[in-house]
Amino acid sequence: MGTIVACKTCGLVQRLGELPPGMAARCDRCGSILDRRTVNSLSRTAALSLAALMFYLPANLYPILRMELYGVHSENTVWEGVVTLYRQDEKLIAVIVFLASLAIPFLKLLGLLYLTLTTRFGTRRRRPERTWIYKTIEVIGPWAMLDVFLLSILVALVKLGELATVMPGPGLFPFTAVVVLTILATASFDPSLIWEEPDEGP
Repeated sequence: MGTIVACKTCGLVQRLGELPPGMAARCDRCGSILDRRTVNSLSRTAALSLAALMFYLPANLYPILRMELYGVHSENTVWEGVVTLYRQDEKLIAVIVFLASLAIPFLKLLGLLYLTLTTRFGTRRRRPERTWIYKTIEVIGPWAMLDVFLLSILVALVKLGELATVMPGPGLFPFTAVVVLTILATASFDPSLIWEEPDEGP
């Protein structure tokens, strides 16, 4: 029978059949992608999420930048930055930095692993709740400003080069890895697999 869907770009209502893994369905009128089945979605999401979690600890334990200005040497981790902001009565900013750079990325990765494991084992329980978790991950994704924070670090390396000696710290590479791997893990997960019956999955 297939499913009746409306194109999000042009609004054309059309029937969408079952898609095999690796295939995508496009709108007959505008060519926009209506649905896509990712190959090995669960395996890739799990691998990328685990890799990001492996880099998460060193990314937050080691300093990201090392700066020397007029003989004064400074290096700080993200957590030390949060603590410093809190002690300087910038509590709101400290909470925002903590949530965006530490808490949300960690919870996002745990959520992806939970969705991957429950979908892999074909459990039919709590499908609406698992769908809600996926939607929440999509909503809070842009609020986890890891990529913007990383871009600001790179800008600082360029702009401060003439005024101070700015060197990347040992935490910059794992921090970058967490950013990239988290984005890839989120993009790899196929939420339609949550509602598939065990014998229908890839």
